[in-house]
Amino acid sequence: MPKQYAPRSSAKSRTFAPRSKPKRGERPDWTPPEHRPTGERKPRATGERRSRSLGEQPARPAHGSRPERGARAPEQRAPYAAPAPVVHERLAAEAIAPDAVAGMAFSELGLGANLVRELAALGAAEPFPIQAATIPQVLAGRDVLGRGRTGSGKTIAFGAPVVERLLQLHRQANPGGAKGRSMGRSPRALILAPTRELAQQIDRTVQRLARSVGLFTIAIVGGVPYQKQLTGLRRGVDIVIGTPGRIQDLVDQGELDLSAIAVTVLDEADHMCDLGFLEPVQEILRATPAGAQRLLFSATLDRAVESLVAEFLSDPSVHEVEGEDQASSTIAHKVWLIDASAKRDVVRELAAGVQRSIVFSRTRAFAEDLATGLEAAGVAAASLHGDLNQAKRNRSLAALARGEVRALVATDVAARGIHVDDVDLVIQADMPDDHKAYLHRSGRTGRAGAQGTVITVISPSRRRRMEELLRTAGIEAEWEDRATTRPRSRSLEERGEPRRPREQDRSPRPPAAPRPHMSDEEYAEFRAWKAARAEASVEPAEQTGPSAS
Repeated sequence: MPKQYAPRSSAKSRTFAPRSKPKRGERPDWTPPEHRPTGERKPRATGERRSRSLGEQPARPAHGSRPERGARAPEQRAPYAAPAPVVHERLAAEAIAPDAVAGMAFSELGLGANLVRELAALGAAEPFPIQAATIPQVLAGRDVLGRGRTGSGKTIAFGAPVVERLLQLHRQANPGGAKGRSMGRSPRALILAPTRELAQQIDRTVQRLARSVGLFTIAIVGGVPYQKQLTGLRRGVDIVIGTPGRIQDLVDQGELDLSAIAVTVLDEADHMCDLGFLEPVQEILRATPAGAQRLLFSATLDRAVESLVAEFLSDPSVHEVEGEDQASSTIAHKVWLIDASAKRDVVRELAAGVQRSIVFSRTRAFAEDLATGLEAAGVAAASLHGDLNQAKRNRSLAALARGEVRALVATDVAARGIHVDDVDLVIQADMPDDHKAYLHRSGRTGRAGAQGTVITVISPSRRRRMEELLRTAGIEAEWEDRATTRPRSRSLEERGEPRRPREQDRSPRPPAAPRPHMSDEEYAEFRAWKAARAEASVEPAEQTGPSAS
């Protein structure tokens, strides 16, 4: 039996009645037309546009009285005030002449005796121009923007004064206080770098400077276990050096306290403003005290860093070296035009001719392919790219530094700040994306006044793009066309065939192919003519074809 449903109770039933609509005169908001406010209607002038608005509208001027296009500037609601350009495409900076620092000592810049001795042990007997320009400003507590070409000593330019600045602040806060670390001490300085390798390299330099005066550093980078880094933070450190990703992770976990940071350094500041870096860098800087000192250093400082400068720097001191272009004068730049199929052979030939080289590729797969090809050709090589864990990346760099391998094939992960002594040649197997990448790649050679060579191998079709890139970077390169000629068909002489004289008439045109309307006799005559022509000699037959009859 089908299920029976009880009828809805009368309490819940609804009744619908037609809604009574009030008449027009009965509506409370209705006003008769004779009592509505009206304004005087003026006749429209000639050319005046009809308006639906109740307010007064100015008459539209006649067509002949209108001003010509461009004769009158458009009206603006408020005058536009352009922001003061803090950072320009080519830095409007306070320049220091290299001759002005000749014979100058680090002690004259305000550094202590321990730091001066440690710098001498590192091989820095005299300051480079960018160091002489920025160290006094950092010690004075000012925010600094520093641009120096790759290999000009930017690490010491901010590392040494940061250590000395922390000593000054410690003496001011604790006159006569005891030295040494205290458990859980919050860091006082923060140095950010875009890559793990660069952060670890900065730590190796700054660590020696800091320990010479009783301070401690720690490297906070990804790709390594957390526990060792957490143990070092809990023991207490003075300077934290790391990458934005791992530092932000520890800040979010509450393991890293940035509330006591007095000095923050951004190395490779232009790369920090790239997509993917800018947001974590901004969050990290906002976690530091608002009045903290900020230092930005890079080989290329342009409009990309203007957002960081506007938000976090106060009256920065901008410095670069007078007459020093972005390209190092100790580097010879060359561009080879080659066939795309010969790229691997050319790279192997170049790498085999020098003692130590770095090869840059665009993709990780191509880097592995080139490294494998170099090994097969008898050139000891190692690869360095993002697919490798940090331990393997460190081993590859160490192998190149110790001379265990002659070639390091890397992606752009190694193009920022990595310093390996005595790199003779940089080979760009793939053209870089922009002029900044070119400058940072080429900066792996010719460092600290040494001589170096950069060779970029491209196909002829990429020449125009390469010329634009070099023009933007301000580099004059030596071009060499090594591409083979394009394949072409061989001539009659090359094939050993005689050439027909021009005055000789061409052979007669054969008759049209048989059609369905041809008779059997006509088709047989056509076949006979075709066979006779095939058996004829070079001289064409006098016969012109079968008869039409």
